[in-house]
Formats: sequence, structure tokens, C-alpha cells
Amino acid sequence: MYMITQPPEYRNFKFWPTTLPGFKEAVDEYSKEVEKVSVEICECLSRLMGLDKHGLKRLHGVMKQSMRLNYYPRCSRPDLVLGVSPHSDGGSITFLLQDDEITALQIKYKERWLPVKPIPNALVVNVGDALEAWSNGVYRSIEHRAVTNTKKERISIATFVLPDEEVQIGPVESMMVDRPRLYRNVKFLDYLKQCLDKKMDGKSHTSFLKLEKEL
Repeated sequence: MYMITQPPEYRNFKFWPTTLPGFKEAVDEYSKEVEKVSVEICECLSRLMGLDKHGLKRLHGVMKQSMRLNYYPRCSRPDLVLGVSPHSDGGSITFLLQDDEITALQIKYKERWLPVKPIPNALVVNVGDALEAWSNGVYRSIEHRAVTNTKKERISIATFVLPDEEVQIGPVESMMVDRPRLYRNVKFLDYLKQCLDKKMDGKSHTSFLKLEKEL
């Protein structure tokens, strides 16, 4: 299930469940708390990127938030079936709330898939492609996937921080002082279309952003 959660005026309740008591209220409360965390992280990253405290938030235009609720049933052949194919997230930051009992998230590091063991009462925070472009590749989006298992069903909640569709994503000046420009400016909506065209094919869609094929 995928839905826009913030700002509230962007919500389309036509796509929200209507038969789950308390669902709307729970999503509203959770999305507000994640928004607080995302603002704090953006403020910290702004300073690290040589911007003022609110610089990264301004780059988003209207900072949007979407949420995807994932359900993974038990699978008799996890060696053949993935829960989610390898990809990186197109937005700026992703927060993942995992099931504490099952390790399913894996990240790609030096051509190896490494499991990300859940930490109780903690969120996984991933850098997305938009932040990679704004930071001129200093902060890289992570290629990740979800695997299945034979023992237990699993639920996860991914919350995405997104720039406004009309915003340009590309390196900020402060990230090109001691580093050549490696990314071009692209309207975020155009980049989203590229992401959808690639259909979760690793990080191949990020080539649309880059001035060079390899960094």
C-alpha cells in the first residue's frame, strides 16, 4: 500500500483503507513524528553540506512525505523469490520501520549483499538519490533489497521524504568547492519518470543524473 502522508492537504483518502479502525489516526500520528525526525536530520545535513540550518529543507520546495506499507508472506522458495528487487530510493531520505524478529533488508556493499539486522525501537535511515545529487555524490544512495523467508510473515513501513516535483535536483555550490561537478540539474518529476521506467533495476536509473558513468 502506497500513500502520500504529508503535508495533510496532499492526502487522497480514496486510496486509504476504510475498514481498519484507527488506521487514519495511527498513520497521522506516525507520519508527524517521522516528519520531526526528518527535519532534524535535514538540519544536521545542511550544516555538513555548508548550508544554513534550513538550507536542505528549502531545496525540497514543498517537503513531501509518502509511506509504503509492505506485507511479505512466508515463501517456500526464498532462494528464488525476492520480497523487493534491488533498487535505491529516488527521494532524499527514507525511514524504514522493520519487523524486529526477521532480518530481511539487505544492502549492497562492495558487490556483496549484507543483512541489516533489526534493532528494536529503531529506524533504518537511508540516503536517497536526490540527496546524492544535491551533495554531489558525497552522500550516496544505498542499493538495497528485501529477501523472503520460509518461517514467518513480515511487515515493514517505509517512509520517504520527497522534494516537490518541480524542484531541480543537482549539486549545491558548497559541495563543488573541492570536488568537480559530477551531477547535472534535473527536475525531480523527470527523474521520477526515469526511476519508474527502470523498474527497480539496481541503481541504473541514477545514470540519468550523472555527468559521468562512474564516480
